[in-house]
Amino acid sequence: MKLISDLDVWQQERVRLEGRTIGLVPTMGALHEGHLELVARSARECDRTVVSVFVNAPQFNDAGDLARYPRELEADARLAESAGADLLLAPAHEAMYADGFRYRVTETELSRTLEGAHRPGHFDGVLTVVLKLLNLVRPHRAYFGEKDYQQYELVAGMAAALFLEVRIVPCPTVRDPDGLALSSRNRLLDGEARRLAPLFPQLLASADPPAEVRRRLEEAGFTVDYVRDVGGRRFGAVHLGGVRLIDNMPLPGDRS
Repeated sequence: MKLISDLDVWQQERVRLEGRTIGLVPTMGALHEGHLELVARSARECDRTVVSVFVNAPQFNDAGDLARYPRELEADARLAESAGADLLLAPAHEAMYADGFRYRVTETELSRTLEGAHRPGHFDGVLTVVLKLLNLVRPHRAYFGEKDYQQYELVAGMAAALFLEVRIVPCPTVRDPDGLALSSRNRLLDGEARRLAPLFPQLLASADPPAEVRRRLEEAGFTVDYVRDVGGRRFGAVHLGGVRLIDNMPLPGDRS
C-alpha cells in the first residue's frame, strides 16, 4: 500500500489508476472495525481502494474536541492495508484549504436539523471536504457508514445535485457485542462511561416514544442533545463522560 501526503504526487498516482474501478473510503483516521468493513467492501467491489485520512478542522465547532481527536497515522496505515486498501491519502490541512475555507458547500434544509442544529456549520465542513476528496480521487464508488446516517443522506444528495459521477454506498453500522456503535470517540470514554454507554443504543431501539427515551437516558446520567424520529429512523445524540455519542436505527415498524 502506498501512503501519499503530497497532492501533486497524488495527482500523478491518480493518472496511473485510469481504466480501473476506484473505491474511496473517506475517514478522519483512528480507524476501527467499522472503517475496516468499509475498506473490505470496497476492496471486494473495486479494482483499487483509496482510504483518505484527514482530520477536517472546519467540521469541528469545538476547539477542544478537535484537539482531543485521535491522530494515529502509522497505525491507520497498517489497519487500512490489512483490510485491503491500495492507497492511503493523508493530505495536510494547508493543502486542502489553501483558500482558507473561503469556498464551501452549504445545504439549506436537512443540514440545519439534528446534528446541524446542535453543531452550527458542521455540515458545511463535511460537505466541503467530501467534495474536495471526491474531486481529488474521482472514485466510482464512495463508502459511508450508516452510523452517520444524516451525513450519508447529505453526501448522497450533494452528489446527485452536483451531477457527480460517483455512487455513494451506505454500509450498515458496525457495533460492539454490547450494541454500542463503533466510533473513534469510544476510546475517549473512561471505564465507567464505557460500561454505561450501551444503554444509549438499547433505549434508542426500544418502542418507547422519544420523550420517554430522553427521560430514561437523562435519569441514567446522560446529557441528551436530541432523540427524534425522522423518516422512519430514530436519531439520538448524547454526552457521556465528556464524550459526545451519536447513533440512529430504523424504527421498530420499519425493521425487516
